[in-house]
Amino acid sequence: MDEFHLDVRQARRAFDRAARAAADTAVLQREVERRMFERLDYIRLTPARVLDAGCGTGRGLGLLRRRYPKADLIGADFAPAAIQAASRSESLFERTRRMLFRARRSHLCADFSLLPLRPGCVDMLWSNLALAWAGEPLAALREFHRVLAPGGLLMFSSYGPDTLKELKSAFSAASPARRAHSFDDMHDVGDMLVASGFAAPVMDVETITLTYADVAALARDLKVSGQTCAARDRPRGLCGRSAWRKMLAAYERERRDGKLPATIEVVYGHAWKGEPRVAADGRQIVKWTTAIPR
Repeated sequence: MDEFHLDVRQARRAFDRAARAAADTAVLQREVERRMFERLDYIRLTPARVLDAGCGTGRGLGLLRRRYPKADLIGADFAPAAIQAASRSESLFERTRRMLFRARRSHLCADFSLLPLRPGCVDMLWSNLALAWAGEPLAALREFHRVLAPGGLLMFSSYGPDTLKELKSAFSAASPARRAHSFDDMHDVGDMLVASGFAAPVMDVETITLTYADVAALARDLKVSGQTCAARDRPRGLCGRSAWRKMLAAYERERRDGKLPATIEVVYGHAWKGEPRVAADGRQIVKWTTAIPR
């Protein structure tokens, strides 16, 4: 199969529909989000401003407010309906706490690869399962690096290549047409972080297995959460009856204990933005250490 390319406009439409439906079905996103927040327990950082890149309808912003009550929060997402929902999602408790600490919360509808923010303006960039929906992940990571202040932290999660491997295999048995996404390997994401200028990225991966009664339930879960196939080379029409039956038969061979598994490979990463080595005018920055004789 050819190299995967994302149709960003289709992905935006899918997440727009999901946000307008207001269905609270993002079980996987909430679980990964919870595990990411646990990792913050081991990181010493008190950010003045935090950017949630791919904030969706704003749940993560509420959790970030609880952890960093004094920080200014910025939520960014490429789906207009998600940003509208996020702007309405702030609870009375969160609003009261924000006002108590004179902290701000704002929302931006923007593409990750072109954020309307000045360089070095955020101390922490948080992104939960959103990088997979960037049209050019390397460009997005370079933009993340640009808006982070020196010493700032990037913490993110994304999907790995084994995500929905059962569904991909079943569709491949029925037709050569692409019906599911392909995702970047953990090592490739690590290489992109280094190429973007991040220092000493830390990467790891884990597998979460969801179970469904049938393929229709899985397909419904993907659709209502906005995570349908948005590949540029995806078939524009519906899957034919014959191909669909073949796919169902192939997937049925994966059934265990009465349930169909859906593997989700989650890639976690965090990296720091180092101190600049080159000034804005192009001159090298050299740090001198003077030894004082005894």
